[in-house]
Order: sequence, then structure tokens, then C-alpha cells
Amino acid sequence: MRTGLLGGSFDPIHLAHIALASTALDALALDEVQLIPAANPWQRPPLAASPMHRLAMLDIAVRGQPRLRINPTEILRGGQTYTIDTLEQLPRGRDYYWILGADQLANFCSWHRWEDILLLANLAVALRPGTQLTVPAALRERLDKLERRLEQVPMVPLDISSTEIRTRLAAGQPTDGLIDVAVKQYILENQLYQTPAR
Repeated sequence: MRTGLLGGSFDPIHLAHIALASTALDALALDEVQLIPAANPWQRPPLAASPMHRLAMLDIAVRGQPRLRINPTEILRGGQTYTIDTLEQLPRGRDYYWILGADQLANFCSWHRWEDILLLANLAVALRPGTQLTVPAALRERLDKLERRLEQVPMVPLDISSTEIRTRLAAGQPTDGLIDVAVKQYILENQLYQTPAR
């Protein structure tokens, strides 16, 4: 079983998240990609939408895509979110691929127990707009020792961010081509992101 893992705040989930997960499915020959919404990301400001609303938006976004699944492990655990804690909770016996952007890869060695992460999952990196693929020297050295390679997800970068979407929603501006129409409807019905984005 080859399982992709895509963590994030998903505040809100947008079309680039879905595109990345779908591209990784094919590029890495995965059986599934699990979307893992963070409870309280330690390197980020407080989230705008509650865990309940973010899970509901994820559920809407992955409908009709059976190989995209929601893993609520971090929200159920609560507290600060560390990737290593999540990986240690997952069932053994699968090949895991942690999917991340090139911007996240650049500071990967600042992640909590980053060397242990490499023992439990392969890294699969996708380029993001305006970023270069820079592999930190310590990470490259560690991968060499483990005889692991850095997988790449060949995705055309989409210049979409949750921050921009929240800003647009708060200002009453259109979000066409940025988020799923049904997710947008849920946001409006529940009056989410009505204040300026942080």
C-alpha cells in the first residue's frame, strides 16, 4: 500500500491542494492520498476557521474522488501539530510519502525531529510559485545515508493561497478558479472569513 500524506491548515482548502493531491496520486503511483488538517500548526498564526468547519470543507472538496481521503488524526489529537507525532500514529506496513512544497522543504531541517520523519516516510516535493528547489545540505546528507531519494511531484505551480482567498472573501471579491464552488457555498452559508485575513 503506497499512501501519500498531505498536511496543511486547509483554511480553506482550495483547488491547488486538490490538484497537488491528484497529481501526486499518478506521479508517485499511490493507492491513496490522505489529507491531514492541522489542529494547531506551531509555525503558523492561529487559524481562522474551526476544526469542524475545516473538516466539513475538506469533506465537500473530496467528494467523488475515492482515492482522496481525510485523516483527522491531528485534529483529534489536538494541541500543537508535529508531523513526527502524526507519522508515529499511522499504521505500519505501508509506504508513506509526505508531500510538501519546495518552500517547506527549504526549512525542513527546522521541523521537530526531522531526522526521525525520514525513517517513517519518503519526502515528495512539489514546486510552488516563485520558489526554487533547494535541498538543505543536512537533509541531502541524511537522505544519502539512508539511501533514500527525494521524490518530485511534477506539477505546474498554481499561484493560489488560502490567505489570498480569505482576503477576497472578507472583501466580497470573486474567488472563481480558486476554490470549489460547493466549498464557497459552505463558506457563505456559515459566514466564514468575514473579517480581514491575518
